[in-house]
Amino acid sequence: MLLVISPAKSLDFSIQKNIEGTSIPPFLNESKLLVERLRQFRTEELSKLMNISAKLAELNYERFVKWHLPFNLDNAKPAIFVFKGDVYQGMDIESFSNEDIEFANRHLRILSGLYGVLKPLDLIQEYRLEMGTKLENRKGKNLYEFWGDKITTEINKAIEQSSGEKVLINLASNEYFKSIQKKKLNYEVITPVFKDYKNGQYKIISFFAKKARGMMSRFIIQNKIEKAEDIKAFNLADYHFNQELSKDKEWVFTR
Repeated sequence: MLLVISPAKSLDFSIQKNIEGTSIPPFLNESKLLVERLRQFRTEELSKLMNISAKLAELNYERFVKWHLPFNLDNAKPAIFVFKGDVYQGMDIESFSNEDIEFANRHLRILSGLYGVLKPLDLIQEYRLEMGTKLENRKGKNLYEFWGDKITTEINKAIEQSSGEKVLINLASNEYFKSIQKKKLNYEVITPVFKDYKNGQYKIISFFAKKARGMMSRFIIQNKIEKAEDIKAFNLADYHFNQELSKDKEWVFTR
């Protein structure tokens, strides 16, 4: 069984602890091509391209200038420890044991605009590049065309090599999951959906749903779940599986 999640815009590279088992992302040559393309943009152009403030554009311009190969523990950090958005708050990596981290490294993948696919312990350097960015490149007009079927091929391989049921649990946002070409995916996809009761009906509230995706990831990893059916027992933060609202491959959890 394999889980996929989105990355985060918020990063923290101040981690000092020694992490064993780190690895190099599989698509660094592709990442280098993207960085070289992004270095062609002035800060004001980056601001417009990425729809970010001038201050953030300056920060990311500097990040792309500094980005360089080869990656090592002096200039890069393991992905799972540096992403700090809502999903990762829900995941709470600080609560993971070494065994949890090893399980996550086998069963979790992070989709990324710059890196394609990341294992939790893959080393990354600071960046911001959302998958939906309309960055024209030598392979097309956006990042979906740039990555083509590379991400899908890597996900297929990861599921094939994983233990347990051969199924993909989609905990990524639509923006990132679109980078996986479902027609070329060899395995079934199950998408958990998280809804809160508000104004007389169940709704997806983005902030809570993002945190819930992280909590679901933590639940699966810390309980070493390898069968999709077992995730229906998810009960963190008062969420429970809702059979009535669920569809065949879209499992709804409500509170």
